[in-house]
Amino acid sequence: MKRNTIDYSVYVITDSVICPPERLLFQVEEAILGGATVIQLREKKADSLTSYKTAEALLSVTKKYGVALIVNDRADIMLAADCDGLHVGQKDLPVAVARKLIGPGKILGVSVSTVREAKKAQEDGADYLGVGAIFPTGTKPDADAVALNTLHEIKESAGLPVVAIGGISKETIPQLAGTKIDGVAVVSAVMASPRPRAAAEEIRAAFEKIATQK
Repeated sequence: MKRNTIDYSVYVITDSVICPPERLLFQVEEAILGGATVIQLREKKADSLTSYKTAEALLSVTKKYGVALIVNDRADIMLAADCDGLHVGQKDLPVAVARKLIGPGKILGVSVSTVREAKKAQEDGADYLGVGAIFPTGTKPDADAVALNTLHEIKESAGLPVVAIGGISKETIPQLAGTKIDGVAVVSAVMASPRPRAAAEEIRAAFEKIATQK
């Protein structure tokens, strides 16, 4: 999958706390059918074998629909399963090291919350930026808030696709109008939904509405 052809508009992140393993593949496939364009495997507590098997299982779904599968933090799992990319935070592997490790053909995403972090990530080889937390979120309750004007400044200055994360829902997306972002990342809005396809459709519709207002 080519790094520069990724559609980041509806970026769905897994969470085994709110979506049990036995439901994961169903939830992800339904999300893709509802309009999810990127899936991120984020499992902070799973052991390596479980994470690897989960990545392989998810790949069987994402490849069927031509959707990128990104692994959070675990470069070893990403490489072992040959997933499409890696996402790192400010306390994970340094971006330049991650890029060297995964090679030039894989997608590399970086979490940032300031213009300075964004520019550094770009210089070190990032393909896209995850910016947040934009709104209060139960997934990361201790995350520092990022103001909407900062989100806009990062998009204007970084020269990379920007995905907003943190408290994103169909109700909060309209507040992102005018920020010129390339996508929204959701966790509970889709992964906790009993109707993930409909939930993804609602997120996609809400994002497309603000995307036309750039």
